[in-house]
Amino acid sequence: MPNANSPDTKSPAAAGSEFVLERVLAAPRALVWKVWTDPEHLLQWFSPAGMTMASCTMDLRPGGSFLYCLRLPDGSDMWAKWVFREVAAPERQVWVHGFSDPAGNRSHHPMAPTWPLEMLCSAVFEERGGQTEMTLRSAAHNASATEQHTFDSSHTSMEMGWGGTLRQLVAHLAKLQG
Repeated sequence: MPNANSPDTKSPAAAGSEFVLERVLAAPRALVWKVWTDPEHLLQWFSPAGMTMASCTMDLRPGGSFLYCLRLPDGSDMWAKWVFREVAAPERQVWVHGFSDPAGNRSHHPMAPTWPLEMLCSAVFEERGGQTEMTLRSAAHNASATEQHTFDSSHTSMEMGWGGTLRQLVAHLAKLQG
């Protein structure tokens, strides 16, 4: 067991950087909320570029979860799970995010063993004249110093992953609005 001075001591308030991503979406907030929370819509857009969402289930309530499987280009699967802490439709969600097995049990990132087991995340959707300003936030949660360092040094790849996912969201919203 690590002592308090060990670099792997876990701390819920470990110093580190928060990942923040802001986008303005050309769609009303009600539509953005719908495609963000409806599994049938999520299956069509929620994945980084080059991946697809193979399956998902959602229980959209505090204590509920969003369990999903991303299929990688090589055909392998990567599972993740969100556990909702707050759901305030249509303006806000707060969740704890982590990788998982198909049953939803927490596991390490399949390609990054020092990735945090959990991240505390939020999405805020604000109506702005028929458009939606979306702010995503993510921070390592209950992370060791090593996990925090991995998270802090991965913001560029997170930007790329979320960027590809949000480009697919934009295309899906455009398709729905004709």
